Amino acid sequence: MMLTTTSPEYDDARLGYQRRDPHRPEVIFPVTSAAEIEEAVRYAIDHDKKIAVQASGHGLTSGIDGGVLIATKAFNHVTVDPERKTAWIEAGATWRDVLDATAPYGLAPLSGSFPGVGAISYTLGGGLGLMARRYGYAADHVRRIELVTMDGVRRDADDDLFWATRGGGGNFGVVTGIEIDLFEVPTLFGGSLYFDLAEHPEVLEVWQQWTKTVPDEVTTAVALVPLPDIPPIPPALRGKYIAQVQLAILGDNGEELIKPLRAIGEPAMDTVGELPYVESGKIFAEPDRPDRFNSRNVLVSDLDPTALATLPKLAGPEASTRCVIAIRQLGGALTREPAVANAVCHRDAAYSITVISPGADDESELQNAVLEPWRALTVGRLLNFNGAGIDLREVYDEPTFTRLTELQERYDPERRLQANHQL
Repeated sequence: MMLTTTSPEYDDARLGYQRRDPHRPEVIFPVTSAAEIEEAVRYAIDHDKKIAVQASGHGLTSGIDGGVLIATKAFNHVTVDPERKTAWIEAGATWRDVLDATAPYGLAPLSGSFPGVGAISYTLGGGLGLMARRYGYAADHVRRIELVTMDGVRRDADDDLFWATRGGGGNFGVVTGIEIDLFEVPTLFGGSLYFDLAEHPEVLEVWQQWTKTVPDEVTTAVALVPLPDIPPIPPALRGKYIAQVQLAILGDNGEELIKPLRAIGEPAMDTVGELPYVESGKIFAEPDRPDRFNSRNVLVSDLDPTALATLPKLAGPEASTRCVIAIRQLGGALTREPAVANAVCHRDAAYSITVISPGADDESELQNAVLEPWRALTVGRLLNFNGAGIDLREVYDEPTFTRLTELQERYDPERRLQANHQL
């Protein structure tokens, strides 16, 4: 089936979670199989059209104007092999689809904080998830990738393509499915401690020092969130500037490990405890309503206390516009190269800092101001967590960037494929 701008289903098919700059294609192929993806790619080739791909649209940076949109959200089946501890994920599957399929076997994927994210686009960008410090990037645990390249041929990614697609993004073909490793993690200890920064201004400093002591079984982050005084915000959080300390801990000593955080004082809200991994989206508790937003990310070698102290001042309640700052601890397994090399770079980074600006306006000036104090400690960027306008030379080291661009020239010399982040 092919939709045009006059089709009743057109708007529903082109819109995803990200509404900042939605796709405006000439035609849409709402695919349900790998064969239909091949058909859509061949149509674009025959009619000399650009191609964009969308599952959930969560990470969309800029929409395609004209051309062909391949909408994959209905092509979302997940097949689990419990003996091999693997799952085959079709192109449009979200992490929610994967979690629901793997939970009955007591197995878990290296999923992200938000279950609504497209599992494949997340993984192609590297994939920094809830068990990252224990197991590494999601891209490190991919066994097979099938894709349709821009000559209209469906193939298994091997050698160079297999290296490039794991961390190099969507510049090399339309992925029809991937096979990933699963892990025996039926439950974990996790949730969030929500501290009012007006009452506990020391939260960031305490969290920073605590992260230097924790084992790899702890994956943690903190988000600085200015919350409005409106429903449906929980009453305990309304109108407050909150430091949300986010915790995902493997093993049976989670409560013992977080004692230094408990010592900060009484949180405004506490959701920490044992929970099934299938419910792991409750840890970050991110909004699930489609919205407009932009984001910018840097990787840093350390958290400088002076720069850390600037964050509430630059983006707190007195700031001219509202934004969220998210800091994730890295290290652990993220520093180790995978058994089969991939394109993920800057594994020596210690923390990730992301500025998220809701709304339709261009907030690059505010984002740059928030990240400026970290310039001296910045070692690169993640591919994921970045909106439009980043230089991918900051995401990859020089040899990796050169190899990726050479491979794009080989597999898509006409630059037909319009990936979210283009080389």
